[in-house]
Amino acid sequence: QVQLVESGGGLVQAGGSLRLSCLASGTIFRINAMGWYRQAPGKQRELVAVISRNTVTSYTDSVKGRFTISRDNAKNTVSLQMNSLKAEDTAVYYCYGRERSGYDYWGQGTQVTVSS
Repeated sequence: QVQLVESGGGLVQAGGSLRLSCLASGTIFRINAMGWYRQAPGKQRELVAVISRNTVTSYTDSVKGRFTISRDNAKNTVSLQMNSLKAEDTAVYYCYGRERSGYDYWGQGTQVTVSS
């Protein structure tokens, strides 16, 4: 089993920055890709950013140039630096880790609220 615990959410004004972190524990050797999803009220969960074990990254178009995902395999953490935040970035952000088999582990989520 793998446990994922997020931290770093909160309330910020539009144009501001937040940094989310996710700490993985347990059988972490199973984990290949890690990343972040978000879910806004009334909307489907969407993939925000993903990073492979060898740090290849991918972002959804709406956050490109504003968000940066990073990973520290030695510390078992993945982070999401969010700059130039917009009201539409308001959502619950979930950390996830994916095994090679395709099985996903999820964190409990952390709220990000951007006031306009």
